[in-house]
Amino acid sequence: MLTFLGVSMVLVFTYLIMSKRLSPINALTLVPIVFALIGGFGSKIGDMMFEGIKVVAPSAALLLFAILFFGVLIDAGMFDPMIKQMLKIVKGDPVKIAIGTAILASTVALDGDGTTTYMITISAMLPLYLRLGMNPLVLATISLLSLSIMSGMTPWGGPATRAITSLGLDASEFFIPLLPTLFGGILCVLFTAYFLGRMERKRIGVINIEYTPENVTDLPEVAAAYDMSVDLKRPKLLWINLLLTLTIMVVLVMGIMPVPVLFLVGFVLASMINYPNLEQQKERILSHAGNALTVVTLVFAAGIFTGIFSGTKMVDAIANSLVSIIPDSLGSFFPLVVAVTSMPFTFVLSNDAYYFGVLPILAEAASAYGVDPVEIARASVLGQPVHFLSPLVASTLLLVGMVKTDIGELQRYAFKWSVLCSIGVIIFAIITGAISLF
Repeated sequence: MLTFLGVSMVLVFTYLIMSKRLSPINALTLVPIVFALIGGFGSKIGDMMFEGIKVVAPSAALLLFAILFFGVLIDAGMFDPMIKQMLKIVKGDPVKIAIGTAILASTVALDGDGTTTYMITISAMLPLYLRLGMNPLVLATISLLSLSIMSGMTPWGGPATRAITSLGLDASEFFIPLLPTLFGGILCVLFTAYFLGRMERKRIGVINIEYTPENVTDLPEVAAAYDMSVDLKRPKLLWINLLLTLTIMVVLVMGIMPVPVLFLVGFVLASMINYPNLEQQKERILSHAGNALTVVTLVFAAGIFTGIFSGTKMVDAIANSLVSIIPDSLGSFFPLVVAVTSMPFTFVLSNDAYYFGVLPILAEAASAYGVDPVEIARASVLGQPVHFLSPLVASTLLLVGMVKTDIGELQRYAFKWSVLCSIGVIIFAIITGAISLF
């Protein structure tokens, strides 16, 4: 009963947001409430929702202060030199811009943090896309795939960390054999970027442009996305802003303080350094309040969804049902089964639910066939390109907000590329021996 209820809830939710019958916020909130009532959990709904909100509260705080932090730096023009240099290299060629996006996003994603990756990549590249008339969904897709590979496989990224922790593995034993697969994943992203860039080049051609404040802002949508007013720029503070950003990144990687607190401190310092006038600080906060409020609201709505999904034990029921239907004849192919099923599993479940709830069950089942748990852990991260399309991923909600679209639109556009990228890394993992078939 719970399995049927959980699967039905996910299907109804996905249909409603992809068909635009409901907004993501409304669907994330109302759909689980309705299905919880159908399942007879009416008296516990409030507690489950509150537990879910408590779980996502740190992520909401992180996104709020990260948006404000990078928003101030964008206003101050910290990324303008990067945009200027990028334009000199790509010279208005959509293919070069798409590949440059993949390289930039993959490099920034080395720290494993989705919020940082999207804030920097989208801030630097979106004006170029809009200036040339390129589809912002191309930018979103490439950024998402780059992050899914780097964050998904590196031991300091969220998915791999959870897999290693839940199965009690050694990080180097997990990661070193996976390195060739990671490089293969980067090649998949670059190939996707090249293909999407060629599609855009065929559609709009190559446009020769030079960087000036005037021609970057001659499109209304650019000016609306980023306030490029000259009086907001702080070119003399470029190196100070860069030093502040690098310091924040170093502290982030070292884990010296909680990430939400870190970005709060970074935002305070950035606003004081660049806009010491209190009225200016207030204006900068208000200019980014709309984007911040939308993203944070989505995160809390996702918390309600996951709180009910977990609290009703629908997650456990779905996991146990799927494990039980795997035929014994597939036992020797168990790592491949885990790799393939990680795509739908991680799409409908949060990483915490999958890696701490489902993965131990899969590893235990695999042990009956003589499969090493470390292979199951490696296989479990190969579906991350699909996972990052889930509306339950907080950073993805930030991504769609930054490119001014909605989660359903991104899913429709990027789904096939995410699946192809996942299949590609699975093939690389098999060829390089990261996971075995027999």
